[in-house]
Amino acid sequence: MKVGIDSISFDLPKLHLPIKVLAENRNIEPEKLIKGLGLNKMSFPDTNQDVVTFAANSVYKLIQQEQLNPKDIARIYVGTESAVDSSKPIATYITALLEQKLGKGSFNYCDTLDMTFACIGAVDALQTTLDFIRLNPTKKAIVVATDNAKYDLNSTGEYTQGAGAIAMLITANPRVLAFSNEVGVSAQGVFDFFKPRRYISKNEILSTTENPEWFGILENEIAFYKEQPVFDGQYSNQCYINRTVEAYNHYKEVSNQNGKLYQNWENVLMHLPYCFQARRTFVEIFAQENQLTDDIKSIAKSEDYLNFVNQSIFPSEIASGQVGNMYTGSIFLGMLSTLCYHLQENTNLSNKKFGFIAYGSGSKSKVFEAEVQEAWKSVIEKTNLFETLDNSTEIDFGTYIALHKKERKEAVLKPTNEYVLDYIEKENPLLLGARYYKFIN
Repeated sequence: MKVGIDSISFDLPKLHLPIKVLAENRNIEPEKLIKGLGLNKMSFPDTNQDVVTFAANSVYKLIQQEQLNPKDIARIYVGTESAVDSSKPIATYITALLEQKLGKGSFNYCDTLDMTFACIGAVDALQTTLDFIRLNPTKKAIVVATDNAKYDLNSTGEYTQGAGAIAMLITANPRVLAFSNEVGVSAQGVFDFFKPRRYISKNEILSTTENPEWFGILENEIAFYKEQPVFDGQYSNQCYINRTVEAYNHYKEVSNQNGKLYQNWENVLMHLPYCFQARRTFVEIFAQENQLTDDIKSIAKSEDYLNFVNQSIFPSEIASGQVGNMYTGSIFLGMLSTLCYHLQENTNLSNKKFGFIAYGSGSKSKVFEAEVQEAWKSVIEKTNLFETLDNSTEIDFGTYIALHKKERKEAVLKPTNEYVLDYIEKENPLLLGARYYKFIN
């Protein structure tokens, strides 16, 4: 029995800052980012958007697109590293928002869960859901990848920012992709990129040696959370290489495949923290498989490797260069970009294989395969990914800074036919911090 992705939808910020504008304001040569890293636009959330709105909008689009009955959806599992609460999962926000449109109680019997493991959390959510459908082939489930990749101003990660959500309908006998049972894994506990709880004493804030109550906090130590990560770019890149190479080799072992595994794949889909990450790192696997002993930089510039990149990796980069990093959603945005590219090119993809090489800091990589199904075109032609990217609204640098610092109160664009953040409760002591959303027609 085949199990996999039956349909797919997405929701992205409607705003973007051209990478050229960011580069010029940061005294960086634009071509270094555009030609060197493949970056063109950096998507950024409006004031009334967050990971919940992206997730809810993507799922609502999927339900409308496929005319799904909420009662037929057995689970909604979310992969994210941008949760808005340390206890209440995004998945519960999604069902509550959907019930505003689809009827109260519509999702009472739908299992909901968030899974977090940096940029690989949505892959984990996908694989546990695939196993669920294998055991319950008559049921349907939805996996959502939603994130906001926000970095500090003037940091080395600033130009890789991006946001958005991908929602995937998982069923038996899928129309788009059927996944392999075998999965290659490599994991190691490291601090290459993380978002810790941080602490500061009241003495430092209030300039006192006492411990007065402060906004309901009795402890002398105040914990706070920052959206932007602590990271070591070079070390994280090396962890990415180590884990993906090890997981690739492990997948060859568990799937009993010999020879150059990547040659069985029509396209290679990898986590893209920036557009050219895959082409810059897959060269390690390419060198290993071909037993090349030359310098890695020389191999990366070779005609054989560049031909491989243009055929196997380039299609996944198209959307990434227009959106930026989506953390858990990046590998799935690359997947959708690849499918939309082949639809545009009228490629005969049926029964061809994709190779997935996922990575999450902390760190873990997973490698697996998917086979493109006969009906894939009928689904992908509904998504309009490239058209949506073309219609994104450009913002100026000042607006970007105001949005980043959360100094702007009014939305840049008037919302239409979408869920938006309405307000965050600040008065009721029993609901402090509760987030409320609404649908704008």
